[in-house]
Amino acid sequence: MTIIQDIKRGEDIEAASMAIIDSEVPLPRPYQGAQWQVVRRMIHTTADFEMLRLVRFHPQAVEAGVEALLRGCVLFTDTEMARAGIPDRRMDALGCSVRCLMRDAEVLALSSEQGCTRARAAMDFAVSDIRPDIYVIGNAPTALLRLLEHIEAGRAKPALIVGMPVGFVNAAESKDLLLRQSVVPFIAIEGRKGGSALAASVINALADLALAQNKGGE
Repeated sequence: MTIIQDIKRGEDIEAASMAIIDSEVPLPRPYQGAQWQVVRRMIHTTADFEMLRLVRFHPQAVEAGVEALLRGCVLFTDTEMARAGIPDRRMDALGCSVRCLMRDAEVLALSSEQGCTRARAAMDFAVSDIRPDIYVIGNAPTALLRLLEHIEAGRAKPALIVGMPVGFVNAAESKDLLLRQSVVPFIAIEGRKGGSALAASVINALADLALAQNKGGE
């Protein structure tokens, strides 16, 4: 027999979902503390418990991300979907801004001129003009690969990379390169899985942690 829960408010649905996730991942969990808050949000976004074995954290990733958000940082996303998935209510409360250049006329022109993806061209503009503190990459391996090139050349050193490009061509490989570098803190997913919604969910989890820290300091 199918039993439909009578829950009407969005915040109550979210709380019930989180409680179900907690109950289905018994202690001891593979992630603890703030890392669990991030992974739990990712599972909530996807209903995919395989996140429990795929998510990878640089040791300073959560701390670096929260600190950047608390100082009102600039974030760059490789898709409009990821940008839309990070609500203004969270970013405005922290004094942060989120930029995506995929529709920018100069990016489109550079992409056409160089015969490269818009994501790669957008990354060049982001590194040179915006200089974000946090890069949120949920779709394009070319964006992550180009960012890693900039980091290796010393042209970029962000506070955090959320590296979750999805797909079959260079997605797993680009994330493997991200995991191998030690210059910049990262939160990533091994293998082919990823996506804009997942990348955005990481920022939302970090933002909730930052907002809670702000409230606790009042």
